[in-house]
This record gives sequence, structure tokens and C-alpha cells, in this order.
Amino acid sequence: MKGDMIVQTIQLALTPVFVLVAIGNILNILSSRLGRVVDRARTLQDRHPATEGPEHDMIVSELRLVHQRMTLITKAVRMMVLSGLAIGVTVAILFLSGLGGFDWHLAAALTFLAAILLLLIAMVLFLRETQVAAEALRIPTDYLELHRKI
Repeated sequence: MKGDMIVQTIQLALTPVFVLVAIGNILNILSSRLGRVVDRARTLQDRHPATEGPEHDMIVSELRLVHQRMTLITKAVRMMVLSGLAIGVTVAILFLSGLGGFDWHLAAALTFLAAILLLLIAMVLFLRETQVAAEALRIPTDYLELHRKI
């Protein structure tokens, strides 16, 4: 009978574990984006002292966007990690409940719900970061030379 309980507990814990895998993949994406943003920030910081006028203003404007992106990604990573921790707690509660004979299913449901809410918050932050990134990629109209016919 105890063996059946272990099998059932493992089956019950599979869904949160799959969510944990997804969180790990999203964290990988976020850390890659953060690395690229940091590299861009360093490049802009190196160019900052050597610029003046409109070029300097463009560097400062892009630095502000890069700073905003770093803030959003960092918050998204924090939410993802907290979500992963909540998933871990959910799995632990499920095992303790199943193996110890405790009725902690409500606690498991609440920690799983918390994990999903944290995941959703992280995804909204990620969406906002991609919007800021798209804004940073807009080509300034000065470079388009719209007054010229080509």
C-alpha cells in the first residue's frame, strides 16, 4: 500500500515539476537578454564621455532605455526565481502530505497558485522589457534623412 502511495505522490508532483522546467527555460532567456543589455550599457558608457551635442543626447537616451530594460529584466528574474521556489515548496508539501499522511493539499494548492501568479507577473515584466527593447531599436529620424529623395 505504501508503494502505491509513493507512485501516486510522484504522479501528483509531475505537473509542478514541468512548470519548474519551463521556469528554468525562461530564466535562461532572461539571463541571456540581461547579458546583452549589460554589454550594450558598457559600450554606451565607454562612448558617453567622448560625445557632444545631439550624439551625446542620443547616447543618454539609449542609456536610459538600457537602464529601464535592466530593471525590468532583474525584476522578472526575481519573480521567476520566487516562482521556482514556490514550485519547490509545492512539491515538498505534496511529498510530505503523501508520505506522512498529512492533509496539506490546500497548502500545496495555495503555493502552486502563488507560483503561477509570480510566473504571470514575470511574464508581464518580460513583455514590458521587449516593448522597451523595441523602442530602443527605433532608428532616429535624423539618420533616416527624410528630407532627401533617394
